[in-house]
Amino acid sequence: MRLPPRPHRFRILLGRLASIVRWRTGWAIVGAAVIGLSVATPDLDRMQQIARERYGAAAADSVAAWRRMLADAKAVDEQDRLGRVNTFINRTTAFEDDSVVWNQPDYWATPLETLAKRAGDCEDFAIAKYVSLRLLDVPAEKLRLIYVRASIGAPGSGVSQAHMVLGYYPSPDAEPLILDNLIGDIRPAARRPDLFPVFSFNDQGLWVGGSSSSSADPTTRLSRWRSVLERMRQEGLQ
Repeated sequence: MRLPPRPHRFRILLGRLASIVRWRTGWAIVGAAVIGLSVATPDLDRMQQIARERYGAAAADSVAAWRRMLADAKAVDEQDRLGRVNTFINRTTAFEDDSVVWNQPDYWATPLETLAKRAGDCEDFAIAKYVSLRLLDVPAEKLRLIYVRASIGAPGSGVSQAHMVLGYYPSPDAEPLILDNLIGDIRPAARRPDLFPVFSFNDQGLWVGGSSSSSADPTTRLSRWRSVLERMRQEGLQ
């Protein structure tokens, strides 16, 4: 005879179910990005040259190491590509506030800029991973940059902060896998109860969840994303 789950285990199961539901449902597309990201003909030689001209030889070496990682990752399957990109960006990029790196309160860096500085905040980690996976032929519809509220402090403290992660959706209705700079391994969303999704986007559109309030304006965020895409084009990611 199979025993019923213990009360505390039952609460955990309910929590995981609620987490899956909030990541899978409640999304409504509210707009499409005016500028798309085409990775069919990237000029990575140009990108590396720009890194050298703007930031010096060390920056060009960082771009070269990233290119080698991409070349090696093309030999493995899609799931392994996620792991290689996540590990590379997390290991080669130090977390630092925009005020320190860019002397601005909120700046979204291109992958070239993040690789050159070897530092960035959560948006920069997520963007670099997104672009890397797109260059590895992972379809845009499987990837979303997700703006979340991340719980901090003791469990149940109710304290949270703005954060961004990259979500990988194996299928449109699937629970996403979360690529995060705070945690090294890639976990299903149900195993990240500390994150509450607010809105998500890629180079195809913007989706808003069922949250009734947010500290971020999606329109403002989308304009920053458009700026990143345009600067990437100028840097060789056409």
